[in-house]
Amino acid sequence: MQSLQKKRFSKPDKTISGAKSRIDKIEMGDISVLRMTHRPGWEWSKDVKPVAKTDWCEKHHILYCLKGRMGVRMRDGSELEFGPGDLVDIPPGHDGWVIGNKPAIVLDLV
Repeated sequence: MQSLQKKRFSKPDKTISGAKSRIDKIEMGDISVLRMTHRPGWEWSKDVKPVAKTDWCEKHHILYCLKGRMGVRMRDGSELEFGPGDLVDIPPGHDGWVIGNKPAIVLDLV
C-alpha cells in the first residue's frame, strides 16, 4: 500500500554537480523528479557528450521550465526554444543548451 509523502528539493535524495550544472533528484516510489540547474554557457554537446559517449542525448525528457531559457535541436535538425511555464516533451536524439546569461532551471519527470 502506498503512503502519503512529502519531500523537498532542499533535501534531495541525490545530488550531482558539474562545472556548469547541478542536478537534485527526489524519488517517490516508482517516480523520480530531477531539478536541473544549468548555468549560462552549458551545452549538452560540450558538457555531457564526453561523459555520455554518444553523439546525441539518448534520454527521453518531459521538462517543465521554472526559470531561464533553453534551446533544443533534434537529430533531424528541428529546433525548439522554451522558457518559464513551458512543458516540453523531448524525444531521444537531441542536444540542448542554455540561452542567455541567466541560469535555466527545469524539472525533469522520470
